Amino acid sequence: MKKLVLLATALAMVSGSALAADLRVKAVKAPPPPAFDPWDFAFGGGITNDYIFRGITQSNHKPSVNVYFEPRYNVTKDFQLYVGLGGASISFPNRAAAEVDAYGGARLTVGQFAFDVGAWGYLYPGGTCQYGAVNAFNGGTTDAAGVPLSAECLQNALVNSNVLKKDVSFFEVYGKVNYTFNDNFSLGGNVYYTPSFLNSGAEGTYASIVGKAIAPSTWFGASGIGMYVSGEFGRQWLGTSDSFYGTALFPNGINYADYNTWNIGVGFTYKVFTLDFRYSDTNLSKGDCNAFTSDFSARGNINGTNLGTFVTPINPSGVGSNWCGAAGIVKLSADLTAMTNLK
Repeated sequence: MKKLVLLATALAMVSGSALAADLRVKAVKAPPPPAFDPWDFAFGGGITNDYIFRGITQSNHKPSVNVYFEPRYNVTKDFQLYVGLGGASISFPNRAAAEVDAYGGARLTVGQFAFDVGAWGYLYPGGTCQYGAVNAFNGGTTDAAGVPLSAECLQNALVNSNVLKKDVSFFEVYGKVNYTFNDNFSLGGNVYYTPSFLNSGAEGTYASIVGKAIAPSTWFGASGIGMYVSGEFGRQWLGTSDSFYGTALFPNGINYADYNTWNIGVGFTYKVFTLDFRYSDTNLSKGDCNAFTSDFSARGNINGTNLGTFVTPINPSGVGSNWCGAAGIVKLSADLTAMTNLK
């Protein structure tokens, strides 16, 4: 009997040890994944000494401010839908109050590729038609093709005889692709198309190649400062305007000159702030620039002075514009997202 008791005690001890071992190695149930919040929004603004768009100043080489707000819906971690609203101060010949941007699209990430497609509307409210009776044809009431001009168009004129519509709003559709090689280098391409650039009646297609190199974080230690170098080379193709911009030689409209544009710069980042220094230029002549922009500050052939200096087939007045030339740009901006910066 004593031996049976000892055997039972030993078995109990072994069984208890095995049970304890089982308890120690039993897998702990993984916690449920955090809830996925698909909504986010980005917002920000900036100030620059010169608002340059595709190589051409939109602010008469004067300072400009801009703001934007962009709600986003993340369908998955790699697919995002977005809309946006923005605004910028400008200085246009028709005295438009501002540029208002409304846009929307979709972004998709596949491996190291990032795709973006959408549509962008450029709205310029508050403009005034500038034509002037002195420029009008057929007794001072129509354009070169005989299309009647409004009383507002005939009553307002720019000093240099350039003309511009009351409303130059337009929209573009676009597609972008970007390839990220690693944490420091990326390269991309963009294409934009509009059936009527600046509501001129002329088709417009813009394509560009962009590149960016980000400095290693070790360059600035624990300061939180980052640095990058980026650049873009693009070409703007333009069609023929409607008769509003026609001349005696081309009454039904002028065929705007296509042009190349490029920019290169260096930027510094700190938290949500970016300070960017950039050089921008185009290959447009002063005459072709004037025909395209209707620059109210253009000079060169007013009252017969320097006659013919900037004459081109589409710029018979000879007035020349500096709006498309070399420019140095300094911009300070702040960009935030709710999920990252407002938690």
